[in-house]
Amino acid sequence: MKASGSAVWSGGLKDGKGAISTKSGALKDYPYGFASRFEGRPGTNPEELIGAAHAGCFTMALSLILGEAQLTAERMETTAEVTLDKVDDGFAITAVHLTLTAKIPGASAAQFNELTAKAKAGCPVSKLLKADISLDARLVN
Repeated sequence: MKASGSAVWSGGLKDGKGAISTKSGALKDYPYGFASRFEGRPGTNPEELIGAAHAGCFTMALSLILGEAQLTAERMETTAEVTLDKVDDGFAITAVHLTLTAKIPGASAAQFNELTAKAKAGCPVSKLLKADISLDARLVN
């Protein structure tokens, strides 16, 4: 399986403008630029997109792992906070913090912690990133 995304950019770093698209069409010419990345202006940025991808990947991986344990989530909600830091040679994504709230009937707290750790380590996006990946997982009734 292969998936793709693309970006178009015109201009310099601070005054330039870009657009991001996905092959599926989920994003089509969606704006991004310096202002949306570093100044909080409307538009997206690579870190936000990586966060969405990581949250989605982790949650799907956990769904698979829950199924293998004969469990099914009633609801899972994951947020991935991606940290972009200034480092010696420029910028780097240094950390991703996953926050999960899940309602999984029949899961014990110990089993839940074991399965979420397995999903965090096994998710393909986690494997891709060299950043420190942390997880806060909360099982609710």
